[in-house]
Amino acid sequence: MHDIWNPWHGCRKKSEGCANCYMFYLDKKHQNKVPSDKVYKTNSFNYPLQKNRDGSYKVKSGEQLRICMTSDFFVEEADKWRDEAWDIIRRRKDISFFVLTKRPERVLDHLPSDWGDGYENVFFNVTCENQKRADERLPILLSLPFKHKGIMCAPFLGEVNIGEYLDSGQIEQVIVGGENYDGARPCNFDWVKKLHEECVKRNITFCFMETGTIFIKDGKNYTINSKELQSKMAFKSGMNYQGRKIKFKLYDEFLNELNEDELYKPFWNNKCLECGSKIICNGCSKCGKCK
Repeated sequence: MHDIWNPWHGCRKKSEGCANCYMFYLDKKHQNKVPSDKVYKTNSFNYPLQKNRDGSYKVKSGEQLRICMTSDFFVEEADKWRDEAWDIIRRRKDISFFVLTKRPERVLDHLPSDWGDGYENVFFNVTCENQKRADERLPILLSLPFKHKGIMCAPFLGEVNIGEYLDSGQIEQVIVGGENYDGARPCNFDWVKKLHEECVKRNITFCFMETGTIFIKDGKNYTINSKELQSKMAFKSGMNYQGRKIKFKLYDEFLNELNEDELYKPFWNNKCLECGSKIICNGCSKCGKCK
């Protein structure tokens, strides 16, 4: 299982959700010598193209890669590398790419020349941490030419009503998660339940991946420092909902569409079974750390 591709690292804070950014926190914790707001190309830039000794790709057909989890795919400083990244995405038509941004206003001017109405293997998502950002970004999301679209409410900082946007029929998935690390702001379970109801009503997949460090339920504040426990509690809440299946048309190197039996089959260990992210995850990497 390979689920993250960070072609560049570093970012500039954009909105309320960035105030306590986990990337800035972890860079500081690990004493990264490069400032977190300096964007640089990483050594794993060509990760999706890396192969095993037998010539097969390390990232298997059918897996999904989340892009720029320590940056933003559309951050200005990465403009000089983005065309290369698009070329890699174009070459790996057999896997899907989860693109997340807080900068949807920049997207239209930074799509590849052969984009048309979108690549089949790109799943485009915007962050909506509160109602203000939902109303700012979702109209842009709906106007953009992508085959697959989703919403990420993480860190979830306030009640969000997005029914009118979900009614467009374009949104295939909504992900919610609380905030972690220094200065974590509370996530209220009432907000989660309301958004869950909006998604279930429209048969849209809903994933409550983690509670965050400060979680409010039934008027009580809970401090949950373990991310593993946060994920487990999110799963046990019963909020996750599998809606209409997202169908990515994936192709081999000869442009033949791949069938289900030709795609990667995820493996789940015992811990996976109570993980809040299981519904959206590639599965266990079999790294052995759970033993």
